[in-house]
Amino acid sequence: MPVTSDIDGDAWGSVGGDEADSTDGAAPGDDALPINELFASLQGEGTLAGQPSTFVRTAGCNLRCWFCDSYHTSWEPTGSWLAVAEIVEAVAARGPDHVVVTGGEPLVHDGVIDLVRDLAARGYHVTVETNGTIVPPPETPIDLASVSPKLASSTPTVDRPPAGVDPADSDVSDADLERWSDAHEAARIDRDALATIVSRYETQLKFVVTGPDDLPEIESLVADVRDRLADPSRLSDDRVLLMPEGQTRERLAETRRVVADLALEHGYRYTPRLHVDLWNDAPET
Repeated sequence: MPVTSDIDGDAWGSVGGDEADSTDGAAPGDDALPINELFASLQGEGTLAGQPSTFVRTAGCNLRCWFCDSYHTSWEPTGSWLAVAEIVEAVAARGPDHVVVTGGEPLVHDGVIDLVRDLAARGYHVTVETNGTIVPPPETPIDLASVSPKLASSTPTVDRPPAGVDPADSDVSDADLERWSDAHEAARIDRDALATIVSRYETQLKFVVTGPDDLPEIESLVADVRDRLADPSRLSDDRVLLMPEGQTRERLAETRRVVADLALEHGYRYTPRLHVDLWNDAPET
């Protein structure tokens, strides 16, 4: 997805490149964040699906899922560096009182904590969408932690390259994919971090499901997180959401029924991807 239409941005980073704190060009200010998109739409996923929300999408991610639906925040990050105050002003110029801070992985940026605090101070309901590998500082005023732990089926391989990339006709080499496969696999799950997030915040665990083979890993991970909680009821089955993998309507048509049946079978919650159903893969939706 491109840089948002009302923000001037420069490309930074590269496919298979370093993390978000390594950029091309001049260094940003301490309170600046790389913003890929900033727009108002409907929340498409999770327990707040259908809620009018303003989305603040940061660029940069510590993982590399092959099916990433925001390719331009991870594999090929683009963004415009904006001060936290500028971002808050841009949010205020839009109507919704719910704000979704997303990415990429927003918590790779220290400035996101300042952004969340400033938004909360203005009375916004703040959802932070995260992969669950980074724990925000205690007392960070997050209303909903929307955590999407990355399953083994998310790991890129030569046979499973990132969406939209043909390794035979791109700058992505087998060595790039192998390097990111190893790094992604090593970092994609942190059970202690997940348990800490669940213990501190209202949390939904939102799993991208590619098929039935994902369920044993989901059930094992949920059990491991519960074992780490002083109060396991904080992660009840209705806080575990199964979401079909798919960036387009056509792909969702192939996966949604399978995932819905899995949710019914295992007692978990199914979540749609309303933005895909409504706007397909259009940016700023």
